[in-house]
Amino acid sequence: MRGIAGKTAVVTGGASGMGLSTSMRFLEEGANVVIADYNPETGAAALKHACDEGYRERVRFIQTDVAEETQVAGMIDTAVREFGSLDILFNNAGVGGAIGPLTETTTEDWDYSMDVLAKGVFLGIKHGARQMRRQSEGGAMINTASIAALSGDGGPLVYSAAKAAVVSMTKSAAVELAPDKIRVNAICPGFIVTPLAALGDTAGTQAAFQRAQPWPEHGSGEHIAGAALYLASDDAAFVTGEHLIVDGGLMAAGPELSRRFPKTSGRNSRYSGVTRGSTGESPDLRKLD
Repeated sequence: MRGIAGKTAVVTGGASGMGLSTSMRFLEEGANVVIADYNPETGAAALKHACDEGYRERVRFIQTDVAEETQVAGMIDTAVREFGSLDILFNNAGVGGAIGPLTETTTEDWDYSMDVLAKGVFLGIKHGARQMRRQSEGGAMINTASIAALSGDGGPLVYSAAKAAVVSMTKSAAVELAPDKIRVNAICPGFIVTPLAALGDTAGTQAAFQRAQPWPEHGSGEHIAGAALYLASDDAAFVTGEHLIVDGGLMAAGPELSRRFPKTSGRNSRYSGVTRGSTGESPDLRKLD
C-alpha cells in the first residue's frame, strides 16, 4: 500500500473506539495525528498512550465539540499550526443518540443526535475543504456512516436518518470537491465492539454481535482503522463518493435489528431518550410503561 507517512491527519472522536484504533494505526504508518474528542479524560489517556508508544512528536490532542463550528475550525487550525498542513480528515465522532419508539422521541433528543452525527460531519467537511483548497494539493476525507443508513431496520430511527445524511453528504461533497482533488468517502461499520456500543458489557456485546452476523468473529476498531487507512492512502486515489461497508457480512444477511435486539430497538424498546456515547456525559433515558 502506498502509505500516509509524513501526512497530517485529524481524527474526530479519536480518543476511543474506532477513532482511537485509527489514530494509532495512522501513527504507526508514519502520519502526524491530531486527536480531537469531546471527552477530555479519554483524550488525555489517548495522548498518553500515543506518547508512551513513541509518537510524542507526531501527536496532539484538542478537546472538540464537533457540533460547534468555532471548535471545528480551531481543530483544523491546530493541525496546520502544529504540523503545517491538513491532508487527511476522518469525521468519525459520534454518539448513540436518540433511542426508543419514534412516538416517544423528543425534538430535543432529535436535535442533539443530528447536531453530533450529521452537522458535525458537515462542519468537518466545510472547514477541512477550505484548508485543503488553500494548500492546492488535494486531500482525503473519510466520514463514519453506518449500515443503519442503508436499511429500514439497521438502527434506531434518528441515528439511521443521521447516518443516511452522512452517506448523502459524502456523495455530494465528493462531486463538488473533485476538481480540487479532494476525495470524500464514507465507512459504514456494522456491529463493532467499542465502548460506545458495549455500554460496560464488552463480553456480552461481543457474543451478541458474533451471533448477529455471518462472520464468526466480532468487529473491532482495528477493522475500521484498516478501511480508513486504505481510503486515506494513495491506493484509493481513484475512489471518491463511495461508502465502504465493513460489517462481517451483516448487510448481506439483512440486519433485522428489531428481531436481533428486540428490547433496545423501535417500538418494542423499554426505554426512550438519548445516549451520549463516550463523551463522558450520562445518558438521559426514560423507562416506558
